[in-house]
Amino acid sequence: MKQRHQQKLVIISLVLLIALNLPIVLLFDSADSLLGFPVIYIYIFSVWLFSALLSLLIIKRYHE
Repeated sequence: MKQRHQQKLVIISLVLLIALNLPIVLLFDSADSLLGFPVIYIYIFSVWLFSALLSLLIIKRYHE
């Protein structure tokens, strides 16, 4: 894997670290629900799913 692709994965990790940081997560902590699920759960799992899919895309596309 080339250096720039490793850098992309490091950037994704840093963004994930910031997105799942407690003050950011607590912004979505409310009594509201979306499709029957609390908003905080939807936020956490959507951030996780987005980062996993983006990492998979980078690894599959640029694997050498």
